[in-house]
Amino acid sequence: MAKKPDTNTRIADNKKAAFNYFFEERIECGLVLEGWEVKSLREGKVQLTDGYVVVRNGELFIIGCQIHPLNSASTHISPDKVRTKKLLLHKEQIKKLIVKTEQKGYTLVPLNLHWKAGKIKCEIALAKGKAEHDKRDTIKDREGKREVERAMKSRQR
Repeated sequence: MAKKPDTNTRIADNKKAAFNYFFEERIECGLVLEGWEVKSLREGKVQLTDGYVVVRNGELFIIGCQIHPLNSASTHISPDKVRTKKLLLHKEQIKKLIVKTEQKGYTLVPLNLHWKAGKIKCEIALAKGKAEHDKRDTIKDREGKREVERAMKSRQR
């Protein structure tokens, strides 16, 4: 019997967000897309690192997420790769996020785009910015782990 493909595959990650922010809370939300954007996402032609989430009139929008159009896109549409995309959440969830983001230092950051049950979902996080010394600590920890892994690898040979 053939295996079903994994439906929870990642399309794009925002690795820069983990370096720049502490994540307080993660939320999965839907995304309003056009047809050509879905086709481009299937090909993995998306950049999420410059994206951020804003609140306008009680709705959430993702800005700066670039979805590059395919070369084989239709001629009767003009794709805009930096179009503002609406995020779909329940009103109660949006109200909670608005209250939390009004606190000093908190923002909403997109973390990744992924498939879930045939639909494209965006995971966003309520985040607080890291100070410069926190970023240096992150780099130091990462380099320490690499050195330990190298030592273990060379010892096993």
